Amino acid sequence: MRILILGGTGEASALARALAGREDRAVILSLAGRTAAPKPEPVPTRVGGFGGAKGLADYLLTERIDRLIDATHPFAATISANAAHAAEAVGVPLLAIRRPAWHREPGDLWTDVAGMEEAVAALGSEPRRVFLTIGRQEAGAFAAAPQHAYLARTVEPLDGVLPVPDLTALEARGPFDAAAEADLMRATGTEILVSKNSGGAATYGKIAAARSLAIPVIMVRRPEKPDVPSVPDAAGALRWLDAGDHAGPATLREV
Repeated sequence: MRILILGGTGEASALARALAGREDRAVILSLAGRTAAPKPEPVPTRVGGFGGAKGLADYLLTERIDRLIDATHPFAATISANAAHAAEAVGVPLLAIRRPAWHREPGDLWTDVAGMEEAVAALGSEPRRVFLTIGRQEAGAFAAAPQHAYLARTVEPLDGVLPVPDLTALEARGPFDAAAEADLMRATGTEILVSKNSGGAATYGKIAAARSLAIPVIMVRRPEKPDVPSVPDAAGALRWLDAGDHAGPATLREV
């Protein structure tokens, strides 16, 4: 079975590790290329886009892919849409790994917003000390509110995408535990946290820390994703793949 994993997440890495070395599986992991130095993976890896849904469909045919796994980030809406269109076009069974979103708990001071423009507006006009944990790609939206003091944590360097007078850039890769996150927020005088609702355990520490310190959180909701069969984790994807050895496409959709 030839498997293409659209990756860039911990779930994709876990699935790749679980499949590595299996003689009955030929795995290709695809990364978007937004991270300059991704962690090495134990399966063949390609980097870069496909050229939209048609390019991905052509790749599935050319590489004779039998199963497609969308294990991209919850906010990677475009590639997920392309995966659904491409898989349907060429008849390749598709499964999405969609980790559960975080849910508000007692003590959480969340303001839910639909996107970055709403997040910027939710900060208000009065200057505040803001902890941005939304990644490099969308940090530039906050240049529209230069009155705030920003601590922006990203995996890759900001490289000037957030031109504001008061900016502290912190490059780090999770996981982050709650105690360390609380120490960071106290040390930097964080007054408000901005986060995507990415879900998962690796970056939940900031949410728990904000709760413990009664720090409000601007929580950006996930974008809509295609309605395709899905599982919450790599273990579920493994079961789906193993079921595919003995079942046809109709059964495979009943995940």
